[in-house]
Amino acid sequence: MLRGFWLGLGLAGAIASGAAAQDLPKNQFKVIGLNSPTPVSIHDEVPFWRKTISEASKGAITADITPLDQMGIDDKTMLRLLKLGVMDFAGMDISKMAGDDPRFEACDLAGLTLDPDKARAACDAYRAVIDRQMQKNWGAKLLAFGGNTPQVFWCRDVISGLDGFKGKKVRVFNNTMRDFLSGVGATAVSMAFAEVVPALNNGVVDCGVTGSLSGNTAGWNEVTKSIYPMSLGWSINVLAVNLNTWNRLDPKTQTFLTEQIKAYEDKMWATIKTTTAEADNCNTGKQPCTMGKLAKTTIVAVKPEEAETHKKLVEGAVLAGWAKRCGAECAREWNDTVGKVLGLKAPTP
Repeated sequence: MLRGFWLGLGLAGAIASGAAAQDLPKNQFKVIGLNSPTPVSIHDEVPFWRKTISEASKGAITADITPLDQMGIDDKTMLRLLKLGVMDFAGMDISKMAGDDPRFEACDLAGLTLDPDKARAACDAYRAVIDRQMQKNWGAKLLAFGGNTPQVFWCRDVISGLDGFKGKKVRVFNNTMRDFLSGVGATAVSMAFAEVVPALNNGVVDCGVTGSLSGNTAGWNEVTKSIYPMSLGWSINVLAVNLNTWNRLDPKTQTFLTEQIKAYEDKMWATIKTTTAEADNCNTGKQPCTMGKLAKTTIVAVKPEEAETHKKLVEGAVLAGWAKRCGAECAREWNDTVGKVLGLKAPTP
């Protein structure tokens, strides 16, 4: 009898949640997403919009997602396009928006955190600041943070170590990486992700910075001989929605999407742990390698003294360069949020 009661209760719950999904009004969203060869796009973002949302809403909510590289869009313009309503939702690498507002790179300054949990904690501490800036200046609402594998150096030749970057041209994608490279005597070259493989192949740049697995899935192994795994961040991405789109949704749909996107955010961070753990295997031709391609690349170990130099550069050149761009009030706010979580202090110029 009791068993029948619980079964009945479970069935009633399933019917209620199914009914709730069926009660959602129909919505079709336009989404422009992250670069298509990256693991976060392949394993998390595209399946979320093409499958998860549709299934969880019983077909009430559907999305047309196109990765930005397939549309020929410049990464740096994503927030502007979202403000204009070109798309309803956008996945974007937040640090690439820092030319418009230095706060957008604040929780992923080059080399700031060295494990995914700390990276997530730093961005969670700064979530309200990013959301405030988006709503105030960009007509957008922050919904989720994600990331990639550690951003490391991929080089055409076998690099000798940190000293080997002196005089080298290195592809970067944000200002904070420029600050770091200036500290090691390298020349930073800004370049879109899709342009890097030909640039490395033709010697336009000597090295490029990207994720330890993103480079693998995008074919960087074919034009490089070595990886120097000194981390310059996590290429933190965000999911944001146009505020007009969000505000016209009924409360049930907003609640449904908020819950689904929270699960999506958790999945992205879980994926980072798997991809980070597998990256070295994939890049050196070993198993398990379930999320990348087997390749033969030399990994040049970071020496203990180089790790110490890395720490000094982050706490010196990187934090100081960013604080100068953002200003004293901004640096103080960082110290009260990200800084407090990580035990670091930005100078307040």
